[in-house]
Amino acid sequence: MQVDLAYDYCQDVTRREAANFFYGIRLLPYEKRRALSAVYALARRADDIGDGDLSASEKLSGLDGVRECLDRMSSISDDPIAVALTDTSSRFPIPISAFHDLVDGVEMDVREVSYQTFDDLHLYCKRVAGSIGQLSLAIFGSTYPELAGPRAEALGVALQITNILRDVREDYCRGRVYIPAEDLDLFGTEVTLEQRNDEGLTDVIAFEAERAREWYARGLSLLPLLEGRSYACAAAMAGIYSRVLRRIAKNPDQVLRRRISLPVWEKAWVAVRSIAGGMA
Repeated sequence: MQVDLAYDYCQDVTRREAANFFYGIRLLPYEKRRALSAVYALARRADDIGDGDLSASEKLSGLDGVRECLDRMSSISDDPIAVALTDTSSRFPIPISAFHDLVDGVEMDVREVSYQTFDDLHLYCKRVAGSIGQLSLAIFGSTYPELAGPRAEALGVALQITNILRDVREDYCRGRVYIPAEDLDLFGTEVTLEQRNDEGLTDVIAFEAERAREWYARGLSLLPLLEGRSYACAAAMAGIYSRVLRRIAKNPDQVLRRRISLPVWEKAWVAVRSIAGGMA
């Protein structure tokens, strides 16, 4: 498969599936935009396996297939994602180990791992989202990589906690509860859709939102270490998610009723503001 066609495929996946990330990705220059789309397309493939309707054993087999793709990318000529990632890894210092971390995180979902403490959840967040922070940083570039690495990972963790709070209802319907058991116990509650007016459940969501804000504070310190359109891309992504988090923190009971999201105009406004060097 031609490299350009492979990238076109990855960009189509990103445009279609990455409702929030695409606003930031489109701000990158041509080569970086294509590279980050290839990264996202591989992450999407793993997520789709984990969230699909196959049996657990079939999902685990599918994830092993993703690992095999990572291990022999350059020899797979008919897989557009493998072709695009092979080219990307020749242009940017992509840490392939971060992809393996991502797949390991998706496997935790398939194996229905439960989270007793925040340390347990932190490991999951590092794998499924901190890994994306590391991969993105490899494409963004930074003159201070030793400082930027942990901050990129922290920003990924912040975004993932936001995702968890935003998707409490959807995840519960899938049989997944990510809020640590020790936090639910602290507020004397549990996650069920019947407890929409449970003050303890509302309080624990507000508690986790505050935790996410702390991770954002660490992660946003990455931005001064980025330049130009890489800064704009990261600022747009972080800005959109941080505004979602603000809505959750303001009305934590709403996540039990509906999925919190931003209108298209507001996402576009955040992206435009990030180009001007501001955070929304």
